[in-house]
Amino acid sequence: MKKLGIILVALGILMMLYTGFNYVTTKKVADIGPVQIDKKENHPVQWSPIVGGVLLLGGIVILASGKK
Repeated sequence: MKKLGIILVALGILMMLYTGFNYVTTKKVADIGPVQIDKKENHPVQWSPIVGGVLLLGGIVILASGKK
């Protein structure tokens, strides 16, 4: 249980510091002989820092309850 608590604390801190990330996909729009046209799409992934706080609090509770 101690490892789970440490992982939750670390994940909670990271989620509070970084509230999201982006990834890019490429779609082929047209392919006419030697000419190729691609479209890049940006896909943001966002979460609330509250989720990170909940994970952090849960990790602290697990670590505190494991010492008893």
